Amino acid sequence: MLQSTASLGCDEEREEEQEDEGDEDLRDGGVPFFINRSGLPVNDETWERMWRHVTRIHPDGDAVAKRIRGAVDLPKIPTPSVPTYQPSNSIPQRLEAIQRYIRDLQYNHTGTQFFEIKKSRPLTALMDIAKEMTREALPIKCLEAVILGIYLTNCMPTVERFPLSFKTQFSGSHFRHIVLGIHSGGRFGALGISRREDLMYKPLEFRTLADLVQEYQGAYQGYWHTLRKVKIGQYVSHDPHSVEQIEWKHSVLDVDKLTKEELRRELEKHTRDMRLKIGKAIPPSPTKDRKKDTGSPLRNPGSPMRRNSRSDRRPSGEKKTLEPKPPSDMNGYQIRV
Repeated sequence: MLQSTASLGCDEEREEEQEDEGDEDLRDGGVPFFINRSGLPVNDETWERMWRHVTRIHPDGDAVAKRIRGAVDLPKIPTPSVPTYQPSNSIPQRLEAIQRYIRDLQYNHTGTQFFEIKKSRPLTALMDIAKEMTREALPIKCLEAVILGIYLTNCMPTVERFPLSFKTQFSGSHFRHIVLGIHSGGRFGALGISRREDLMYKPLEFRTLADLVQEYQGAYQGYWHTLRKVKIGQYVSHDPHSVEQIEWKHSVLDVDKLTKEELRRELEKHTRDMRLKIGKAIPPSPTKDRKKDTGSPLRNPGSPMRRNSRSDRRPSGEKKTLEPKPPSDMNGYQIRV
């Protein structure tokens, strides 16, 4: 059964954890669960397996499955509406609206994750899954909430997003969780979903990334969990059509091997790395664009392809004298910004 089309998984796809954790625990809160790999609508095999799993993990066992499946007057569940904003709405107000929407979808307790999230997929493919989440309005788990949060904040260019995941230990077992870190206006916060209210949304009010991580660490301590590892990714592109992959773990910090001050320094270093990534963003080279696409609308159809011969190239140390170009030449070549 474990090798079927909708195999067991965990809140963060177990395929990533396998490379640095060895044997997979394949558990969500200590209980195994399945991932629906057959798409939507759910096929009969996945549907029946979900209910069999419910009877095993629910305290009332088979009785709760029979009661729900045999009911003819189940109440209609309202479908949450994707948040919309007024121009006057501030960034914190928009983030709160997104978090309310994620919370209204509710946490998925069925034991079957409805949307398959492969972390190795390009961003554009993950955004297609997020669109499907808004159409289907089904309960979600924490990794799905991260993808949905990215999708709903793509229209906010001043809001930077990055994955922030935790590995904790309790009573000899390890548990994993992930949220979407937020950085805007010099403050940090987070979007997400969890069974625990204080392990998901964090308002945009933390001065540093270290303050945000310590807030989660304190919440875990309230449940007698020890934080063992923190993984922080890089900022995610705002382009929903980007084919780049999300960098899920640019920094991996073994919390139990670091002092509080060392952890803070490492998190400050990661914050600088994320800012440098923004500073290094370079627009596509117009020369490369001309070579790849001779039909560019930014160039006149009759404009010739310009190539420098070896004799025209200047030594690296020689300064080039700028000469005014005739207007026709300037119109023929435009730099794409």
